[in-house]
Amino acid sequence: MISFDNVSKYYPSKKGRQYVFKEVNIQIPVDNNIGVLGPNGVGKSTLIRMMGGTDIPNFGQIHSNKKISWPLGLQGGLQSSMSARENTRFVARIHGYRNTKEIEDKVAEFAGIGDYFNEPVKTYSSGMRSKVTFGLATAFDFNFDVLLIDELRAVGDANFKQKSTAILEERYKNKTIIMVSHSMTELKKFCQAGIVIKNQNVVFHHDIKDAIQDYEETYVTNQ
Repeated sequence: MISFDNVSKYYPSKKGRQYVFKEVNIQIPVDNNIGVLGPNGVGKSTLIRMMGGTDIPNFGQIHSNKKISWPLGLQGGLQSSMSARENTRFVARIHGYRNTKEIEDKVAEFAGIGDYFNEPVKTYSSGMRSKVTFGLATAFDFNFDVLLIDELRAVGDANFKQKSTAILEERYKNKTIIMVSHSMTELKKFCQAGIVIKNQNVVFHHDIKDAIQDYEETYVTNQ
């Protein structure tokens, strides 16, 4: 279970606080894979980052008895001023690895970004970021209970999409996945339940088909 206790998240603007989420109170069961639905700018990535601890609410708390990954995908959890190699080394040392070269080599091989692996992450394309963050997840045995994925397969070449799909279907078949994707086909393939973000709140559906219907009624048919 992932619990939201009176969670609010806003960003400052010239017009004052612009709320993404406001006073969210919900308990999200994580016994099935969950798709996160909503149009661009509604807060899908913000929700994933807060669940993964790479962003925090302005008010309220999110807590869980499950071990949750950092977000994999377009945003990821990489320090932009460091290279992919330095990020990998940092994560490896945090998790008790003294000799990090083997881990670095694994991530470099999976990412396949050549010399950019030693350049600052801020110089990367979104596809390169995705390859590195997913490579980090494959290099370690973190025993995550919940894997967070933010538009992972929206970028990258066909080879990367094939590799990432194989890993999701094989290595993480016994994990719960919370996935952001604009592809309804992909959500139906991987997810059984769904979250729709609307009205600065989070609505959970036990059936992904109901979530897709809610999304379409809220955002598509009203356009």
